[in-house]
Amino acid sequence: MNILVTICARGGSKGIPGKNIKLLNGIPLIAYTIKTANSFCEKYNADITLSTDSPEIRNTAGEFGLKTSYIRPAEMATDLAGKVDALVDVMKYEEGIRSKEYDFIVDFDVTSPLRTVEDVESALTQLLGVPDALNIFSVSPANRNPYFNMVEKRPDGYVEIIKNTGIIKSRQTAPVVYDMNASFYIFRKRFFTEGCQINTTHASLAYVVPHMCFDLDNPIDFTIMEIMLKENLLDFQL
Repeated sequence: MNILVTICARGGSKGIPGKNIKLLNGIPLIAYTIKTANSFCEKYNADITLSTDSPEIRNTAGEFGLKTSYIRPAEMATDLAGKVDALVDVMKYEEGIRSKEYDFIVDFDVTSPLRTVEDVESALTQLLGVPDALNIFSVSPANRNPYFNMVEKRPDGYVEIIKNTGIIKSRQTAPVVYDMNASFYIFRKRFFTEGCQINTTHASLAYVVPHMCFDLDNPIDFTIMEIMLKENLLDFQL
């Protein structure tokens, strides 16, 4: 079983400038992901690569042991570029220089570092147990539910429940839904050869992270996570 671990970290973040290498509790954010990724690679004899267009990110990753000769093309590093295309490009590059084909791509998102090797291992086991599944990604229980307390605006200007079945009267009776927490994704090679372009497909699985997990979208998220690390408030060992 050949596995390629990818860490995608483009430059030019708008929400949190320089967030991929911004210090979090005294350590560059990307270093948390590199540490977990390396531990996973050691256990599964997997290869690891970095996909970035930023020299600063490349240099910082190199300081923590992740060196690569790959440079992400500029057209794949814009705000509108899809991540799947970037994954395909770096996968083909690594297959070329390593003269091997990968069975699985395990992608770690730098901005959602609250994961463990055990999380990724459990998700991989779950995916292996469903041969027809194309991929699996990490999720957390959602705080809001589109069947009960999330609304959208109609063309006439009024709002209504997004999933309006007309029969959900309480939160307890609403179907269970999840937030995609962006921590990690595992893809079978078939996901790419079948031309899938987004993470949710007709054959996708979800791994429910059993501990705190969220991604850093805004400056306040960064502040909250830093406080939690400094005060040892996480409900697991990072």
